Amino acid sequence: MKKIKQILLIGLLTVISLSITKKTYAHCEIPCGIYEDSLRIELIKEHIITIERSMKMINVLSKAEIPNYNQIVRCVNNKENHAKKLQDIVSQYFLHQRIKLTDPKEEELHQKYIEQLILLHELLVYSMKAKQSADLSNIEKLNQTIDTFEKSYFHKH
Repeated sequence: MKKIKQILLIGLLTVISLSITKKTYAHCEIPCGIYEDSLRIELIKEHIITIERSMKMINVLSKAEIPNYNQIVRCVNNKENHAKKLQDIVSQYFLHQRIKLTDPKEEELHQKYIEQLILLHELLVYSMKAKQSADLSNIEKLNQTIDTFEKSYFHKH
């Protein structure tokens, strides 16, 4: 009987917490101006660190005499989720909203635009490659690219 009461209490608390919790979204694509560009960069860097840690765990766990496939799958899923979140920030935030179209006649401004597009595309490609393997060279490329993008982006801001 005590076990049933515990299960019912846990169920009730779960329902209450689900009804109180609200789902939040990354951004509304309305130029509200409440988001910080530097915070988006830091979030990308955090995702890169998490992807790297997951890759390292995958590599260690895979070399074990008896691999723990359950943990390996969890690390792969974690790596995939954070690579996707990184891609979402690059795409939804920077490409859709922050990197403005330029007139090719304004050469200096247009050159900066092209440079940033290339760097953002590299971030998308390297995060895709991070999803495909546990190759740590992709982490190095992600780190180099986000650092270069950060310098390029904030130079004009």
